[in-house]
Amino acid sequence: MPARLPARNSLLRIALAGTSLIALSGIARAQEAAGGQTGEATVLEDIVVNSGSGGVIQADGYVGISSATGAKVDTPFLETPQSISSVTEQQLQDRNPQTLLDAIAYTPGTRVGAYGFDPRFDSFSVRGFDVTYNGVFRDNLRQPGAGSSLFKTEPYGLEGISILRGPSSALYGASGAGGMFNLISKRPTEDTLREVEIQYGSHQRYQGQFDFSGPVNDTDPVYYRLTGLLRDAGTELDAVPDDRIYIAPAFTWKPDEDTHLTILGEYSRTKTGGTAAYYNDPFTGEVTDFFGGNADFNESVQNQGRLGYEFEHRLNDTFTFRQNARASTLNIDADWAFAYQPNAVDPILLDSSAGTFDERLSAYVIDNQLVGEFDTGSLQHTLLTGIDLAKIDYRAVNGYGVSPPLDTNNPNAPRPVGHIPFQTRDEQDQFQTGIYMQDQIRYDAWTFTLGGRQDWVSTDTDSTDLTTGARTSTGQDDSEFSWRAGVTYETAFGLAPYASYSTAFSPNAGVSVETGTAFKPTTSDQQEVGVKYMLPNSNTLLTAALFNINQDNGLYYEVVDLPTGPANIQVQRGKLRSRGFEFEAVSSLDNGLSLTASYSYTAMKIVEGPAGTVGNDVSSVPRHMAAIWTDYTLPEDSFANGFGFGAGARYLGKSYGNDTNTVENGSRVLFDAAVHYDFAALDKKYEGLRLQVNATNIFDRRDPVCSAGFCYRDQGRSVIGSLRYSW
Repeated sequence: MPARLPARNSLLRIALAGTSLIALSGIARAQEAAGGQTGEATVLEDIVVNSGSGGVIQADGYVGISSATGAKVDTPFLETPQSISSVTEQQLQDRNPQTLLDAIAYTPGTRVGAYGFDPRFDSFSVRGFDVTYNGVFRDNLRQPGAGSSLFKTEPYGLEGISILRGPSSALYGASGAGGMFNLISKRPTEDTLREVEIQYGSHQRYQGQFDFSGPVNDTDPVYYRLTGLLRDAGTELDAVPDDRIYIAPAFTWKPDEDTHLTILGEYSRTKTGGTAAYYNDPFTGEVTDFFGGNADFNESVQNQGRLGYEFEHRLNDTFTFRQNARASTLNIDADWAFAYQPNAVDPILLDSSAGTFDERLSAYVIDNQLVGEFDTGSLQHTLLTGIDLAKIDYRAVNGYGVSPPLDTNNPNAPRPVGHIPFQTRDEQDQFQTGIYMQDQIRYDAWTFTLGGRQDWVSTDTDSTDLTTGARTSTGQDDSEFSWRAGVTYETAFGLAPYASYSTAFSPNAGVSVETGTAFKPTTSDQQEVGVKYMLPNSNTLLTAALFNINQDNGLYYEVVDLPTGPANIQVQRGKLRSRGFEFEAVSSLDNGLSLTASYSYTAMKIVEGPAGTVGNDVSSVPRHMAAIWTDYTLPEDSFANGFGFGAGARYLGKSYGNDTNTVENGSRVLFDAAVHYDFAALDKKYEGLRLQVNATNIFDRRDPVCSAGFCYRDQGRSVIGSLRYSW
């Protein structure tokens, strides 16, 4: 990924696919796999009214038990022949994440913070591959992105996150090599839920939020949920606010046990900065403490909304039909400026460019599924067939100009910028159709998973120079077959080794300036072996995996000699290889202790790429990463009844700051902490009142971090106190 300067508005590919949602069936198989226990039942997080492929992650505290993400139908983790993790509702409550990156920071193989402090985007990678544009899913359906048009995620609106690592196009269509992150929205509950909360934190952060749910009345099978918040907040940069309005209504109608319909909505408005970068010294290559933008010309306002539904109807004892659909849209309007070099006459002044852009992205997706559960002799089948459709419309207008130079002796001096007219317009329409089939075959302790999918993607792109009226149009059609095969064996004592092979593809929009032909799709394949172990008589899950991923036909920027002279253009002759090992442990014990820990080793190599990079490590991908978070609530009979404590550490090993491997990012450890108190311990009349304080990067490390040759700074310390009342 090239250095993320403020105006990231060049047309980027839009990959489309379906995804999955966490399900509610299959719990019996999960408990049997945990050692065949028949004693006290496991208490699972189960607060939704719908079943089948919709709902939350099935979990006991921190421990995910069952999910539909790995197979699009509910499947216990032990039967899924691929590496899968979850961020459960309890983890979200204990760590109180303020961004999606905070929420996933403790999951294995996930690299957050490669672009330092930046509240504008949730950019991250897994197993070395960026998944920002093609690996984020929401409620069983793909959440696309293009240019700077990336949907913002409010963690307070989530029930959990389910993560499938590695290529996954066999079910989900056009997607990347790293995997998929499925974000699960809060859904209506059968039991009444009422919660209000106020927060105050670093940088004058004020936030109020609420969450109400339950039956609409005492007679009709209709349930509702309404979640919302209002935030007025600053950040470590005075010119970059973090303000948000968020409201998410949801309704479920469940006339009988065989039918349900859930409607999910959301609207949010977020105000932040057009840029959040620090000035990079062009002579030393080091990042400075100077804000690279212009406080008088630095605003970004994003409005986004979505409306969708999940419908399920059991036709008979064998077949169930499901249909999930969503329409979503966003508009982002931003002004930005960026200082890029010392002035030739007075080096105290830093020359600055400026720009403005307006982007609109609309996405319409629908996924139709038919699930059959039947036996053929001694074989048990769960057969899934489906067809999904997706349409994306992307529009962007851009203007470029100059900003008054930054005076390093007086960096806070006013620097007004005049009106900048739009100079370019880009339009892209993409339509995707996919048909797929998967069979999960169970025989004794064996589970065989075999699936395949055919996709067709059509992309039309128009670019217009608004100053001359010149227009270029390109169209391309891509098709690809993807497949996955896997096998899992479950022992009687909870150990489940597995092996799998999977593939993925992602279409690339545009035409090569070098060859004059359309880009081929980027393809990838993975071989993975691993083991999962649900400890008998203990709510603890251990997983380990070895993987090898090959990605072909990736796009890179390279200086190429054209007839008109050297030019830095996109070329397609890349091949990346990621090999590594991952380990994860999650546990929630009866003594009040919960834990999640992970370790990842990733060797991400450039096999084919621009000159001077072949054989090198991909920038900002550490070989070693590790994380541990623990939370402990003191027992009721202790002297400090009601108190609880949390602590975490995130280790990032050394990495390179560019693909030529001439700049190195140092290793670092970031520490987080939490303390919480339940006032019911004082008196039962205070039941439901909870005070919690969370701190991230408590030692305020703000080391430089470089990616693709541009350097940023780690986000500094943040402390947030919250007072919540539930009744």
